[in-house]
Amino acid sequence: MFTISGAEAYKNYTVGDKLGWFDDLQTPEINYQKWVDGKNFSLGDFLIFNTDKNHSVIQTYNQTTYKLCDYYDATDDTTEWSSAQPAVDNTAVTVAVPLLKEGTTYFFSGNYDGEQCQHGQHFEIDVSHGAGLPPDLKSQYSSGGGDSPGPSASTSGADDQSTPDTVIPSNFDKPTDNGNAKEASTSAAVVGGGGGLGPMGVVVVVGWAWMVW
Repeated sequence: MFTISGAEAYKNYTVGDKLGWFDDLQTPEINYQKWVDGKNFSLGDFLIFNTDKNHSVIQTYNQTTYKLCDYYDATDDTTEWSSAQPAVDNTAVTVAVPLLKEGTTYFFSGNYDGEQCQHGQHFEIDVSHGAGLPPDLKSQYSSGGGDSPGPSASTSGADDQSTPDTVIPSNFDKPTDNGNAKEASTSAAVVGGGGGLGPMGVVVVVGWAWMVW
């Protein structure tokens, strides 16, 4: 469980709010860059992606990779937080991504040769220092070992909602090789089976699952 002092300094942002993380062919009203407007992202915040197994979550610090909607030739500045099934799979899943580095970072779905990204499933944000990384998250980021802490539901501005499965990658700062891009982990903590973020914001880890479905 991820706990921090001064939790009011950190926020959990649900990407797309109630619309979730999908391309505009599936959800025409989506505009993720417009969703970003007016928000202040800082180190230690989490982005919560509510999506399904047919859409992936790719993070990159490389603008060229982002513009091409293609992570297959990306280097170690790109992380695949969740991959998608080669066949259509609408099983709901939530991916929690911590903001670990200051500056501009980009997110997109890399499925179908970049088609989902080209159809609106992408955005960029600027991450400020804010209060800096909280101790638990900072120790994970610097060491690359142990279990990844999940987002704190007691943070201010938390707008995430529970979904059937929550995937919180482990060893997120030192991902393993997955082709040319880097995958966040081969294992993930799962919050599900009636779990999720409870009314008091308690995250209950009930098991382990493979990140690559």
